[in-house]
Amino acid sequence: MAVFEGQNGQDWRQRTRLVDVFVWFCWLIGLSIVVACLSFISDKTIWAFVLSAPQEAGDLGGRMFPPDWAYSNTLWRPLWDTFNIATLGTAIALMISVPVAFCAARNTTPSIVFVRPIALFIIAASRSINSLIWALLLVVIVGPGVFAGVIAIAFRSVGFCGKLLYEAIEEIAVEPVEAVTATGASSGQVLTYGVVPQIMPAFAGISVFRWDINIRESTILGLVGAGGIGLQLSASINNLDWSRVAVILIAILGTVIVSEWLSAKVRAALI
Repeated sequence: MAVFEGQNGQDWRQRTRLVDVFVWFCWLIGLSIVVACLSFISDKTIWAFVLSAPQEAGDLGGRMFPPDWAYSNTLWRPLWDTFNIATLGTAIALMISVPVAFCAARNTTPSIVFVRPIALFIIAASRSINSLIWALLLVVIVGPGVFAGVIAIAFRSVGFCGKLLYEAIEEIAVEPVEAVTATGASSGQVLTYGVVPQIMPAFAGISVFRWDINIRESTILGLVGAGGIGLQLSASINNLDWSRVAVILIAILGTVIVSEWLSAKVRAALI
C-alpha cells in the first residue's frame, strides 16, 4: 500500500486493491439497480401518453380558462372547514405529543425499558402513515366529514411533533435542571422550572410549523371524503368542470400563501 506525504505533514494512503474491488463492486450493484428500476418503469409506462403530455396539458389549461369566478362565492365555507381541520388537528396533536415526547426522551421518561419503547412506537406509527391514508381509514370508521379530517391530521401530526419535541428535550442544558433539583424541588417542579422553559421556543416553532404543513395537507383530505375544500375539488374534477377546478386551485394557492405569511409572522414573534 503506497503512502504519500501531503501538505502539513499529513499522510495520504492509497486504498488497497481489495478495497478498490469492493468499491467498484458496490458501484456496479448500484448501477444495476438503477437500470433494473428504469427498465421496470419503462415496461409499465405507456410512452404514447407521455409524448402527448404537452398537448394534453395545453388542452386542459385551455379548458380551465377563463375561471368561473362566480363559483368562488361558494368556497368560503369549505375554506373555513379546511382552516378548522388544520387548526383543531394541530391542537389535538400537540396535546397528545407533549406527554408522548416526555415519555420518549431519555432524560425525562419514567422508564427507559418499558415506557420509552411504547412512546417511540407511537411516534413511528404516526409518522409512517400519511394523513391521506389516515383520512381514508377514518372515513370508513367514523363516516365522511370534517371530524374524520381533524382526527386524520391529528394522528399524522403526533409523530412529527413528538419526534422533534423529544429531541429538543434530550438536548436541554443539565445545569438549570440540576440547580432546581438541588433546591429540593419535586419532579413536577423540576419539569416546570428546569425543563419546560428551555423547550418552549422549540415547542412554539414546532407548533406553528406543523400548523403550516397541516393547512396544505387538509386541502386534499376532501378527495377521500374527509371534508374541506378537497370535496369541491373532487366533485369538479369528476364532473369535468375545469373552470371551477381553476378557481379551486387558485383558492388553495391563496390559502397556502396566507398561511405561510401568517406562520412566518407568528414564528418571528414567538422565537
